[in-house]
Amino acid sequence: MENSQKLNRAKKRVEEIRGFYTHLAVYMVINTLIILMNLVYGHHKGFSWGWWGFLVTPLFWGIGLAFHAMSAFQWNPFFGRTWERKMIEKYMEEDRREAGNYMDQP
Repeated sequence: MENSQKLNRAKKRVEEIRGFYTHLAVYMVINTLIILMNLVYGHHKGFSWGWWGFLVTPLFWGIGLAFHAMSAFQWNPFFGRTWERKMIEKYMEEDRREAGNYMDQP
């Protein structure tokens, strides 16, 4: 890999990580405001969903933020490098077997 390609790849990774931290900061500010507004004004209005009402946004946004973190830091507990290596080996072995079967046929 050339140095310019490595540099572009590194810059892209840094931008992804910076994007995650920006997302995290916005998440913290907005959800702090939502929680504070609910604590100050939420119980004085007629209809209230209780705790669930103001936890919906932080909960679901937090799930999205967790996926963003997994992407930015290239962490995948389900399909990690070990899984990828095993699948590559499996498919390479299947290809070798198929190639062997074709050679056996007249």
